[in-house]
Amino acid sequence: MSNKINVAVLGSTGYVGMELVKILSNHENVNINFLGSDTIYDEYLTNIENTNKYINLPLLKNNNSFNPLQAEYVFLALPHAVSNKYVNSFYDKIKIIDLSADFRLDSEDIYKQDYGDNHSCTQYLKNFVYGLAEINKNEISKSNYIAVPGCYPTSVLLPLIPLLKKKLIKAEDIIIDTKSGYSGAGKKFNIKNIQSDNDMNFYNYNTNSHRHISEIKQELSKNNLDNNLSFSFNPHILPCFRGMMSTIYCNLEINITKNEINELFKNFDYTNYFIKFIQDNQKLDFFSVQNTNFCKIKIFNHHSDNKIIIVSNIDNLIKGAAGQAVQCFNLMANFEETKSLI
Repeated sequence: MSNKINVAVLGSTGYVGMELVKILSNHENVNINFLGSDTIYDEYLTNIENTNKYINLPLLKNNNSFNPLQAEYVFLALPHAVSNKYVNSFYDKIKIIDLSADFRLDSEDIYKQDYGDNHSCTQYLKNFVYGLAEINKNEISKSNYIAVPGCYPTSVLLPLIPLLKKKLIKAEDIIIDTKSGYSGAGKKFNIKNIQSDNDMNFYNYNTNSHRHISEIKQELSKNNLDNNLSFSFNPHILPCFRGMMSTIYCNLEINITKNEINELFKNFDYTNYFIKFIQDNQKLDFFSVQNTNFCKIKIFNHHSDNKIIIVSNIDNLIKGAAGQAVQCFNLMANFEETKSLI
């Protein structure tokens, strides 16, 4: 074990926490020496989920019992407004990869507006790097504190930021229509919302008022200096467990052609292992990304030559959460970015 990095996971029994443990337990450079939970103690994960994917892991302990001096990295797979309490105790003692929303936003006022007044250490907001790996790779590799993006923002920002950076699309009137598997709502999601004795349900929620809008707006604005950003965001819940599809409608800048869009995404694919640009008739659906860390992107023609339709697919639990967190960890620790993710 001496050549391995000691790593802890707090919140390890949630959907994202269990995905983290599966990935990290197969990482040749990682020793998981602490697994925390707020609900289950002195049990093994194999007793909770009947699988052989959890090998040689410690007993589950209360999150509060973790000593940050006993590991080099901690992954916080904890709820919003809870994670920051641990960061307040751990800061300067351990490298932190936070999967909640507590350190994604730069503005304390916007955080309070979206998540309430329960943040105990807003002074650290500026010290966390936004962990969108393909966009902020250099910053992530130099940081000890990472805020992993939300799943919805990941699926939206990965295709849009490169286009805005190169000024290939107009920043006004972008329409984003996103559909997610219900695992994105966590283990407390009421399955009766999507399942009855007779049929399966499908619905949108929090149209243009979802908390992730602030996160999307913040990161798009950083890459659009003209200060003319406007978009609509309509999220949906599907009657399936995992997967996310964002369909994005954009207006091209004057004299920009679809071929220039294709060339940009070809290069984005070429320079980033987990970006796959689909150019042929290959189907782009949830099955093509489930249980992977890929973001797959496809461009569709619009009836108007000055518009395009982008479809971006991810697994919300992996590329939208646990996989991206491990991708950031690999960058921080100077490992191959793909390690334990392929």
